[in-house]
Amino acid sequence: METKFQRERPKYLNLLKIKQPLPAQVSILHRISGVLLFFPGIPLLLCGLQKLLGSPEGFAQLQLILADPLVKGALLLPIWFFMHHFCAGIRYLALDLHYGTSLQQARLNSKIILIMGFVLTALVGVFLW
Repeated sequence: METKFQRERPKYLNLLKIKQPLPAQVSILHRISGVLLFFPGIPLLLCGLQKLLGSPEGFAQLQLILADPLVKGALLLPIWFFMHHFCAGIRYLALDLHYGTSLQQARLNSKIILIMGFVLTALVGVFLW
């Protein structure tokens, strides 16, 4: 005789159509930003550092590249990746210490993380310009 669980077919879950709660979205963004900081972030940073420290001509060339407004605008995205990853990492350290684990607190600090990522990016952008 079959039980109820044996008759049920597995369900296909399309994760792109499911509305994730805000803490889950912050977690996914934290993982994505970490991956993008690792690759291509680290190779680009090392390439820039090599050009910066290689010779005075390389330093001048890097300064010229970074003075372009399009490059400055494009730098805002990896800056946001870093700021969001940094702030969310602090949030996860607090969660590991059992601070902010209730549902209401998790939603609130997720909103704060998103806002702080954009605010810190804007502050660095103002300094960059």
